[in-house]
Amino acid sequence: MKEQELIKMVNTTKNIQGVNTALVSQMNNMKDLIIGAIETMKRMPGYEEALEQLKKDISEKNKLEK
Repeated sequence: MKEQELIKMVNTTKNIQGVNTALVSQMNNMKDLIIGAIETMKRMPGYEEALEQLKKDISEKNKLEK
């Protein structure tokens, strides 16, 4: 291989590593945001009732699809 091709490959690999690092960071931020939102919802009045209704709706929907 030519040296120039090897340099391009190294640069491409570095770019891919940078993108992967950014994606992992964004995923961690999203995880933290989602956990915060769920914990906030759990503290809202009517959460338990809404959760039970959602479970019931999903169960009924699954029965209809079968």
